[in-house]
Formats: sequence, C-alpha cells, structure tokens
Amino acid sequence: MRLMIMTDLEGVAGIINFNDYTGSDSRYYELAKRLLTLELNAAIRGFIAGGFTEFFVVDGHGPGAINPELLHERAELFRGHFTPIYPWGLDQGFDALAFVGQHARAGTPNSHLTHTQSCNVLEFTANGFPIGEYGQLALCAKELGIPTIFASGERALCAEAEELTPGVVTVAVKRGVAPDDGYPELTGPEYRQKKTSAIHLSPVTARRRIAAGAEEAARRFAADPESFGYMPLEAPWILTRQMRRTEPDTPLPERTVATDPVSFIRAQNKLFGQKV
Repeated sequence: MRLMIMTDLEGVAGIINFNDYTGSDSRYYELAKRLLTLELNAAIRGFIAGGFTEFFVVDGHGPGAINPELLHERAELFRGHFTPIYPWGLDQGFDALAFVGQHARAGTPNSHLTHTQSCNVLEFTANGFPIGEYGQLALCAKELGIPTIFASGERALCAEAEELTPGVVTVAVKRGVAPDDGYPELTGPEYRQKKTSAIHLSPVTARRRIAAGAEEAARRFAADPESFGYMPLEAPWILTRQMRRTEPDTPLPERTVATDPVSFIRAQNKLFGQKV
C-alpha cells in the first residue's frame, strides 16, 4: 500500500512559537526540524506495522523542516513545488493520504501557531465553509477518490479534521489555550503574536501516541477503507480568500474569489494564481 504524508512544522509537540522555531534563521530551527522528523518517523513505523509499504513524504513547511539524515529509510522525501501546486503530487497511484505536524486553520479558538498559508490570511472558504491547509489538500484527495486516514498535530486541528474528514484517526500532541474570534482588526504580524500559548505533550509521549494512531489508521484502512469519509462539500466550487489589513485601522482588502463548475483542484490553483 502506498501512502502520501503531508508534513508541517507548527503542529509538532515542542514547537513553542514562530520566532524561535519556525524560520530558517530561528535560534531553535534545527531542533524544530529534528522534532518534526522524529514525529514523522514514528508515524511511518506505525503505518508499516499496519501494512503500508511505500511512503511519499512532502515537506510542506515554508523554508523546509525535514532533516533528511534522520528520515526513516523507507521514506521518499519531496521538497519544492509542482506546477500547478495542488495537489502536491497526489494522484490515484496513492492508496491514502495522511498528515503529520499539522496546525488548525486561521481564526480557530484555542489553537496554537494558527494560520492558513501565512498569518496575513484572515479566512479561506470553500463554498462558504472555512477550511485551512488541511482542508486544502484533503479536498483534493476527495476529488481524486483517495481517503484521508490520519492526522497528528494540535488538538484544534484534530477537531477540524474530524469534522471535514469523518472517520480519520487523529492524535493531538498539544493544545492551544488562546481564544480567537478571528481578530479581524489585527494585521498579520499582530495575529502572529496572539497564538503562541499552548500545553505540549513530551515529545517522547507524542511519538508513542502517533505511532499507535498511525497503526490503528492503517489497520482500519486495510480492513474497511469505506470507514473514512468526507464532509458533503460538492461542486460547483466557489473559493474565497480574505487577507488581513496591512496597517492598523485601515480597511480589509477585497476578497479574492475563484470558481470552477467541476474541479476543486482547478479552482484552488486559480485562487493561488496557477495556470490550470
């Protein structure tokens, strides 16, 4: 069985804030890459125990966040962009999709390091329903007929995943404690500083739970793939992106809108300015 794993950094246990951990010039960036890679390896061990045999790992964090030297020997690592970007190389040659290190969508209460692509985005919607980076790829998988079976990250992301992809196995490795009404009055840099409070599992405990959850997802997929589903969002597609104000006390920018009568993937690439 062949699995695609999308990774990100902000949903990993022990990633404390943006400034010190998530940028290539951050003082703890090498530690952050190690923490993500070891969570990913734990997931791969669980998936292997449950029957998966091939792993295509996408490093989905902006400046890159996988340490190749520490990466599980059974994994292939992709870093870069496809043209068009979505669905990041996912195709019908994959049996399933999984996420490791994922964070919740922008504007989510009690979440941590929350954003959608960047902290400059206020909201992203698909047919009026707010989604984040998880939904942007999971709905591509839906269109391709591929189930999303596993997601690890912050607790708010797990709730988001369970709503959008019912049946998915989730593992929460930390939980944010800051409320959030979207804070539409804030600029991106201001919002970035609002979402840094969280309670983390020990990385060792997080990895143990991730391995167990991945094995559960793999075994259930092998036994009953129809137990993994999707929220009934359907074509025609109307996608919108609302950016934050760039300066305090200035108007919000106009929403960007992209539509497609059939394809979520095409609509999303249009929204991001990709040729389709």
